Parts: sequence; structure tokens; C-alpha cells
Amino acid sequence: MMSKLEELIEKLCPDGVEYKRLGDFATITRGGSFQKKDFCDSGIPCIHYGQIYTRYSLFVDTALQFISAETAKKSKMAVKNDLVMAVTSENIEDVCKCVAWLGDEDIAVSGHTAIIHHNQNAKYLSYYFHSSMFFVQKRKLAHGTKVIEVTPNKLNDIKIPLPPLPVQQEIVRILDNFTELTGELKEELTAELTARKKQYEYYRDELFGRDYDEMLKRAEEKQMQIVSLEQLGSFTRGKRFVRNDIREEGTPCIHYGDLYTHYGVSAEETKYFLDENLSKKMRFAQKGDVVIVQAGENDIDIGIGVAWMGNEEVAVHDACYIFKHNINPKYVSHYLRTSIYHLQIKKYVSVGKICAINAHGLGKALIPVPSLQEQERIVAILDRFETLVNDITQGLPAEIEARRKQYEYYRDRLLTFKEVRHESI
Repeated sequence: MMSKLEELIEKLCPDGVEYKRLGDFATITRGGSFQKKDFCDSGIPCIHYGQIYTRYSLFVDTALQFISAETAKKSKMAVKNDLVMAVTSENIEDVCKCVAWLGDEDIAVSGHTAIIHHNQNAKYLSYYFHSSMFFVQKRKLAHGTKVIEVTPNKLNDIKIPLPPLPVQQEIVRILDNFTELTGELKEELTAELTARKKQYEYYRDELFGRDYDEMLKRAEEKQMQIVSLEQLGSFTRGKRFVRNDIREEGTPCIHYGDLYTHYGVSAEETKYFLDENLSKKMRFAQKGDVVIVQAGENDIDIGIGVAWMGNEEVAVHDACYIFKHNINPKYVSHYLRTSIYHLQIKKYVSVGKICAINAHGLGKALIPVPSLQEQERIVAILDRFETLVNDITQGLPAEIEARRKQYEYYRDRLLTFKEVRHESI
């Protein structure tokens, strides 16, 4: 039995689908020039390009922010069914992320965007602009290093399959339903993951002590020594390299930003690499060292670390310290995520646009040092928790990732068509 989508395709486009240039059915204009400082409590609804990455999904009918009518007069406006696309980003994955505006009221659009006005199904286009097929095309158009950009007029050459509108509408209906079901399941998994994270953090703090007095009491009960990190080991600062220096192969390296986003308690492989010539100027962590981040945009996570367990030495960024010591490295790394540790180093963090801590401040933190056997026992317990809540290959994060991939595969299949062939005259 044929599905409704198959019936529509058989009836309306049995020989294939037209692949058209975006410029053949849409007009593309640049966004305006207002900034976040122009936001106000009420007025004209607006979309700032930064919110497309962080706050909006694929389509929206209600704005999150407003600007004054006076500011809006100098801005560019999108109308219902227009797509608003962010054309600059820090990475190739996010550049050209877009949102379809479905609200009845015209909306002001900030700079670093393209406003795409068209005559197709807006949600269908938004789904397509998030597909792997579009990713392949935008990669060829993107330029820049620190900031990745796709010039709006280059978008005219993007080729998009345009089945008849009833087919587009049915694809949107299917994907909306699939997205809703996937979203509900993801919400359940995320809620479970949040609960497990809190459980992990509670148990971790329970093992080390929640405050200074409790840590001392536990150390006394278990006859553990308490020492400062500067007594336990030594700190060596890494050397500077920038994102533009990063390669897909070469010498393994750890960039400070990835300690916040990519690495967990320990790692055996790096996400990125450096050119061998540049690596000659670097400082390296050896197996068993802990790489500790010393700078960031806020003071909450400064001081966390990753235990380097790889057999190959790894180049370390200058916003990190290489901590050499003689105890279980994963025990140290787990400790660097505890509440009691962060309470101790907080007073040494300098707060500003970029927050930072020096080796002296890190070194003042006290750490309980039980026997190696007890360290291994604590690590084994916390590793099981950490795997469940953070490991993308196992536990709940793996299940959430599997649902995402399943959705993306299904979406891309629905948006792939046989291209109609026109006989040459």
C-alpha cells in the first residue's frame, strides 16, 4: 500500500523533481544594522542573528525581543514566510543556520543575515537548509578563518529540489510529526540525564566532602593526608596557538575551549591537531598529566581538568596548565569538578571580560590524598557515573545522539528526489 507522500509524488511528479537555483524563485537581501543594545521591552518584534544559533528552532511565529519603532525604521524587515539566515559564524557547521518567520506581523532583522523572500513552503525550505545536502553546497561557498561567512548573493546559486507544493506540504507534515515525537523522547531522555548529573554531582561531593570542615573530618576518619596542589605537583603553562592553527591531522593538541565543550574527566585521543612545524614550539603533557583550564568567559568552570591518558604526548594551549603529579590522574580530574575545590579557588579568580586564575591560585587548593587503592575505588565509582551522563558512545548521551542521527537520516531521505531530466531540443 502506497503512502500519501508516494501517491502525491506518483501523481504530481512521476518523472522527477525540478532542482532550481535559489535565485530563480527567491530574492535575497541583507539584514539591517541594529544591535543587542537596541533591545527594549516592547515595540517592533525583531530577530538578532546571534539568537538564530542559540534561541530559535527551524521556524517561529513569536519573537523573543523587540526594538523601538524609530530603530525599526532604519532596519530591514522580514514578512510572513520569509527565511532569516545567519551568514556569519565561528564554524562551518553553524553558518547559514536559518529560521522561517511564520508570524503575521513584519519583523525587524539584524545584520549578519540574509532575508530570503520566496514563493515556496517556508517550513519545507527551512528543513532543507538544515540538511546534509545543503551543507555540502554551503561548504563550497563559505570563506574566512576566525569568522566563517557566506556572502548573501552567493546563496543565489544554491540548488534546491522543488516538488509541487502539495508534496512539500506532506513532507513538512511528516517531519513535523517526527520532530515532535523525537523531541518528546529527547525531552524525557534529557530530563533523565539532568537527574543523573545531579546524582553524580551529589555523590562526587559526598565522596570528597561538601565543605572544608567535612573534608577535614573525613580525612581524619580515614587517616588521609590533605595537601595543597602545589605540594602535590607542579604547574607548567602551555604555549599559544589559535583556532586557525588547528588541523585534522598532525601533532595532537588540546585547545582550552574544548575543555568546556568536548572533554570529560579523561581522554586518550584529541579532537584536533597542529602542524608539525608549529608543534616544535609547543609545551606538552605526558600520559598521566592533568591539563587544567585557567581562563574562560565566566568563573564557574575555570580550574576543571582532563586527565591525559594517551600514549602520545599532547600539545597544550597557553590558557591551560600542565599539572604533573604522582597520584591517580583521574582521581585528580574528578576532584577538579567538586564543589569544595571550586569554593577554594574562587577567591583567586580574576573576573572581567575574560576570567582567569594563575598557578599560584590553583596551587592553594587542598586535596585529600588517600591510598592508591582507595583512589582507584573512588575513580571506579565516579567513572561509572561520568560515563552515564557524559560519554557520547555510551549511556544516555549516546541514546540522545542516536535519536538525532535517526531524525537527520529520515529528514535527508525525504528531501532527496530523482531530478527531472529535460530532453535537449
